[in-house]
Amino acid sequence: MESSAGITERAGSGEGGAGVGAKDLAYDVFARGCPSRGTLENVTGRWGSLTLGALYDGTFRFNELRRRVDGVSEKMLSQTLHALERDGLVHRDARPTNPPRVDYTLTPLGREVAERLLALIDFVEGRMDEVLEARGRYDETREAVRAARGA
Repeated sequence: MESSAGITERAGSGEGGAGVGAKDLAYDVFARGCPSRGTLENVTGRWGSLTLGALYDGTFRFNELRRRVDGVSEKMLSQTLHALERDGLVHRDARPTNPPRVDYTLTPLGREVAERLLALIDFVEGRMDEVLEARGRYDETREAVRAARGA
């Protein structure tokens, strides 16, 4: 549904800041130039979603977080944390100790985003048997088509 200002309304999008309803949304992730696309990419990318999910468990130092998010490189974790901090989802607390101590934790907004991501993660993990069966059927069909073309 579109308001007179041409702003797209979506069901359930009325949550948020004080006095902001669905009609007041000025962002449309489906529009090419919408800045929400970058945030969505930071949140839903592999390392962003895993980092947010890990931080939901509490405060972590960099290397603790890197061990928790198995497979992420130091460079990718650093870039991910910078992007999430810039978007206001992660708080970086650098203490001037020797050696310096840096802790990462979710902001209230980051915690809300992580809760929603974890619900999706739980859903996907709970349905993996179906996903794996579908992959198997797909792969068998593709292999049969390739074999028929080659024959």
